[in-house]
Amino acid sequence: MYCWRGKVGVVKPTFRPGSLETFTRLLPDGVCVVPRYVGVRAGTEAEFDEAIAVAESRVAELAEFGVDLVVIQGVPPIMLRGYRFDGELTERLTRQYAVPVLTATTAQVEAFRALEVRTMVILSYIQGAMNARFAAFIEQAGFTVTGVEEIQGVSFADVGDIPAEVIYREAKKAFIRHGGECVYLLGAGWDCLPAVEYLEEDLGVPVVTNLNAEVWATQKRLRLREPVEGFGRLLRTLP
Repeated sequence: MYCWRGKVGVVKPTFRPGSLETFTRLLPDGVCVVPRYVGVRAGTEAEFDEAIAVAESRVAELAEFGVDLVVIQGVPPIMLRGYRFDGELTERLTRQYAVPVLTATTAQVEAFRALEVRTMVILSYIQGAMNARFAAFIEQAGFTVTGVEEIQGVSFADVGDIPAEVIYREAKKAFIRHGGECVYLLGAGWDCLPAVEYLEEDLGVPVVTNLNAEVWATQKRLRLREPVEGFGRLLRTLP
C-alpha cells in the first residue's frame, strides 16, 4: 500500500531538479510526495511577488487530492512580505482548504527554536538588496542575524551547480567573520546538504537549510520520528 504513513503535497517554486528528489528521499518509508510547481525562473523580486498567488492555486489542487500536509517550498517569496505575512498565509490557507499548510519559512523558524539558537549568520545565493529583507524577516521572528554573506558570481539559474566544497568554504568564512550560534544556508536551489555535517563538526554549531528543516517539520506534523544520519544535528536528533 502506497502512502501508508502519510501523503505530502509539495509546492515547488522552480522547475530546478534536485531539492524535490532529496526531500522525498529523506522522508521515512511509507510517506509519498505529490509535487506541483510554481514556475519561478529568473529569481527577481517581481517574479517572487507573483509566485504567492500561483502557490495558493497549487495548494487548492493538492487539497483536492486528499494530501495530509502541504509544504510550500522556497523562502524568498514569503520572506519579502515579512514574518507576520507568513503566519497569516498559513493560517488562511489551512482554514480555506481544510489541510495543514507548512511553509519553508515556518519550518526554518521552528527549527531555530527547537535547536535553541538565538543568533545566526546567513549565507545566501540570492544577489543584492533582497538579502537585507531576508535578514529582517529572521529578526522579526525573534532572532539576531550577525551577518549576511552572498555567494558571488553565480546566476539564479546556475545555483544548483555550486559545489558543496564552495558552500562549505564560504559558510565557514562567513561564520568566522560574523560568529553566531547557527549557520543558516538560505535557499533550496543549491545542493548544500553535503556540506552540513562538515560545517557542524568543524564549527561546533548547527546548520539549518531549507531541506533539513522541511524534512524535520514534516515528520513532526505527520507524528513520525525516524532520525536521519549524515545531514546534521536537526535530522539526527529530531528535537
